[in-house]
Amino acid sequence: MYSSKKNVLLLASMLEAYSIREVVLCPGSRNAPLIQTFSQNPFFRCYTVVDERSAGFFALGLAQEIQQPVALCCTSGTALLNLGPAVAEAYYQQVPLLVISADRPQSWIGQMDGQTLPQPGVFNSLVKQSIQLLEPESEEDEWYCKRMIHDAIFQLMNRLPGPSHINIPLSEPLFDFSVTELPKNKPILRNPVDYSLNNSTLLEEWNLSTKKMILIGQLPPFNGLEKALESIAEKFDCVILSEHTANIRSSKVIYNFDAIIYQLLNEEIACFSPDLLITLGGHVVSKRIKKFLRSCKPASHWYVSEDTKIVDLFQSITAQLEMDPLSFVEEINKKCSSNTLKHTYQSRWLSQSKHVLPPTTTVYSDLWVMGKLLEALPCNAALQLGNSSVVRNAQLYPLDASVSVYCNRGTSGIEGSVSTAVGFASIHKGLTFLIVGDLSFFYDVNALWNRHIKSNLRILLINNGGGEIFHLLPGLNQAVSLDQYVSCRHSTRAEKWAQSMGFDYLSAYKEEEFINNLDSFFSVEASNPVLFEVITTMEVNAEVFKSYYHKLKTI
Repeated sequence: MYSSKKNVLLLASMLEAYSIREVVLCPGSRNAPLIQTFSQNPFFRCYTVVDERSAGFFALGLAQEIQQPVALCCTSGTALLNLGPAVAEAYYQQVPLLVISADRPQSWIGQMDGQTLPQPGVFNSLVKQSIQLLEPESEEDEWYCKRMIHDAIFQLMNRLPGPSHINIPLSEPLFDFSVTELPKNKPILRNPVDYSLNNSTLLEEWNLSTKKMILIGQLPPFNGLEKALESIAEKFDCVILSEHTANIRSSKVIYNFDAIIYQLLNEEIACFSPDLLITLGGHVVSKRIKKFLRSCKPASHWYVSEDTKIVDLFQSITAQLEMDPLSFVEEINKKCSSNTLKHTYQSRWLSQSKHVLPPTTTVYSDLWVMGKLLEALPCNAALQLGNSSVVRNAQLYPLDASVSVYCNRGTSGIEGSVSTAVGFASIHKGLTFLIVGDLSFFYDVNALWNRHIKSNLRILLINNGGGEIFHLLPGLNQAVSLDQYVSCRHSTRAEKWAQSMGFDYLSAYKEEEFINNLDSFFSVEASNPVLFEVITTMEVNAEVFKSYYHKLKTI
């Protein structure tokens, strides 16, 4: 039996028409009509998460895995505000997250009634579309509601996806669950738009440029770019740079470009800077490449994106191409002629890349742990990375080509990394690995309080006793407020939390303990999820980092 609310019935019917099946439900009474209607319809797969902040990232993880829209439903008031970090992350990762918020009638907003605040448009520019439904009293009202829902779902599933917000006011009585069938609705069909590289000026720029560079930001796994990029590298004198978060693995692609730039001499910089820069995908982690390309501005910079919004990250944009990355790379291969010149620019970068090796420290530290863990990852692993030091340290080491990498780089916040991994693992068929730092973990520790956690989840918690990255920043590392107020030095351990939530707990304080526990951590036979807490110290980590970067300067 479903709610008698017409706007709820319309919404549920439209989600079914568009095949939006996954629904994350947060408890509440104002959204009880939505909860009842979704949970009692066998079409929908419903998940319950109590903490809205965690629920948002849980839904994000679901959407990452299925690469389809996921609905996320909450009650009125501040519950909606707690979804803000996940909505922002979904916006910048271009993940189709449909936020559905129950609301009081408009007449009661601002009148000291409980759980009320102005909910329409609360996420402002961080959603593709934000709509306010009516409580229908006429056929025209119903038509308006359907049109608004179509629009919100269109934006959610656009060429460039992202979150949408549907706010739905619900008057009392709320608990009439007497309707036996949903209304019948059909989706509106859309034709894809075909974009191609037909501009003669751009083709001439490509052909005349002697130092071409393609920089690839965050992309989902299985993006199909490897072969097309390898063809470009073979045909043209073109340097291709990528981070692990781009999920591209090829011998033709350079991954250690951050370290290469660090060890360049001043007189070498001009030889390594491009005259044509092409950027694909989403966010880039490396601050060093951003500084490098902003200071050595290319003559031409093409930004390739299906978005119509101009993004001038390197302050040098000359063209914005509304194409998806794969179509663009295929167009280059098809329409541009191979040059007969030697690949001198590409060879220069590749030669330098071979000399810049990963950290080879034998000292037990964050870097040592990261290197050992990534080296031992099983094939086809799904790897979720925490932000800050974790994602940067992971970039220093090679990864097997079969590993899929996820990281919340849309806004790069520390919140939600654990919840996202939990959501991802809840529907992923194989093992899901999360590498996370201590501040990120303890900030999001509520993620462990979740009934959907499965035994395929493996969390490696690198606990160095605070925000270690702040100790590596020149200037800030000398501040007297650093330990207590900035890096928040602590001695907290995760053991009791993990065990109380049904995790198998492992720990390591030195090399032998880490190595001895790896088999248990990687075991597919474990009947419980596993949390492996690795304890390191900031002081040793700082010395290992300094030693590594000192070696880079001496190459």
